[in-house]
Amino acid sequence: MFAAILFIMLRIFRQIALWEAISTVVLFFIAMPLKYAAGIPEAVKVAGSIHGFLVVLFVILLVMCWNEYKWSVGRVAKYFFLSLIPIVSFWVELDLKKQIASSR
Repeated sequence: MFAAILFIMLRIFRQIALWEAISTVVLFFIAMPLKYAAGIPEAVKVAGSIHGFLVVLFVILLVMCWNEYKWSVGRVAKYFFLSLIPIVSFWVELDLKKQIASSR
């Protein structure tokens, strides 16, 4: 039962990592151009709020997984810093997908 809960936490973290990466791309490549090129500042407010919420969830789940799965500091730092770079941050989700597949 406990192992199943840990597995679910990893799957949730993977989904949050994916949506955080997507929200970064949306913020930088859609909302910001709408704000500065089209004069629609609301786009950044909405996309920024969603992205901020997902970043907070990402960090919370990263710390939880670090604790539960006994990940190395290097892995946690790598995931965190990759999540800050648009496009490259999708790698975190792919790496988690591989870990889930190998743990089955």
